[in-house]
Amino acid sequence: MISKKTKYGLKALIYLAQKYDQGPILIADLARDERIPKKFLENILLNLKNSGILQSRKGRGGGYYLGRPPHKVTFGQAIRIMEGPLAPVPCVSEMAYAKCTECGNEATCGIRLVMKDVRDEMARILDGTTLADVLKKMDEAEARQEDVLDFCI
Repeated sequence: MISKKTKYGLKALIYLAQKYDQGPILIADLARDERIPKKFLENILLNLKNSGILQSRKGRGGGYYLGRPPHKVTFGQAIRIMEGPLAPVPCVSEMAYAKCTECGNEATCGIRLVMKDVRDEMARILDGTTLADVLKKMDEAEARQEDVLDFCI
């Protein structure tokens, strides 16, 4: 499972993607609109800024904004920044590989073989899903919801 920090970070990125061409967004507005504790959000946004996904402007008219267009920011990038490697076990990590001390032979370890497939599929989906893709999915879901008739008596 992803942490609260990562969930809030993704919510913030989606919000900023929705407002991409509207200039910097105040932390207070983002925190209020997305129901994220402001102090917690400040740390998350600073982390995303330090990694290059976000930029900020100080002073009047300042705030945070995406440093790249929404179609150039993937869920995979964001999750790795906030959570670290996607791998469920260290012996299949591409970024933070570590040999399992209890494993006799990595090449034939059943756990490693399955977890590598899990890591590969998770990376394929998350690295192939941009913020722009998420906005499109949200719009499609909203359109489907509006197509449902609701009869009440």
